[in-house]
Amino acid sequence: MRILLAEDETAIAKALAALLQRNQYLVDVVHTGTDALDYIRCAQYDALVLDIMMPGLDGLEVLRRARAEGVTTPALFLTAKGEIEDRVAGLDAGADDYLPKPFATAEFLARVRALTRRRGDYAPAQLRLGNLTLDGGRYVLSVDGRDQRLGNKEYQLMELFLRNPRRVFSSDELMERVWGLDSDAEMDVVWTYIGFLRKKLKALGADVEIRTIRGVGYTLEESLC
Repeated sequence: MRILLAEDETAIAKALAALLQRNQYLVDVVHTGTDALDYIRCAQYDALVLDIMMPGLDGLEVLRRARAEGVTTPALFLTAKGEIEDRVAGLDAGADDYLPKPFATAEFLARVRALTRRRGDYAPAQLRLGNLTLDGGRYVLSVDGRDQRLGNKEYQLMELFLRNPRRVFSSDELMERVWGLDSDAEMDVVWTYIGFLRKKLKALGADVEIRTIRGVGYTLEESLC
């Protein structure tokens, strides 16, 4: 299960992300509404956890725009505002649930579990480019019946590339999207994981490749030969 957590208070975001990860969720963390909407457009989530008061776009506007674009992912608002009119505004914007701060972690997890259960009909998408298939349910890359299992970060990188074929991502952008804004990892971890994926693509005989665009970044596209 993959969760997008949008919370502008860094300490709260770190604590909630750690809590979700301990409970076997994959978590992407952003701190602005603008980034939240960008991530929603680029990835598929099982639940959205959105703070209302964020810089850029507030959580209400993020969800309104996402819903207008056809995004049906269950959403939970976290906010210091607990008045009835605030809850009504959140629900009217398209939220499925609303949790005022402060809250107990047990209740937070229970509400996230309830959100993800509402996606009982959800089947992880199979993403394809050329002869390559990424199975989001099994974390497996496949070509003509041959499989390569991916680790967590490998999967997140490949999913990002396959959802945005031929788009060039800088190392900084890959670092932010996969390892997070608050990660202590060094930049060379991006190069290392790109190397892991290239070896697996080669082993599978894939007709797509991760190309290096010198001085710019990386892109996934069909092989030239």
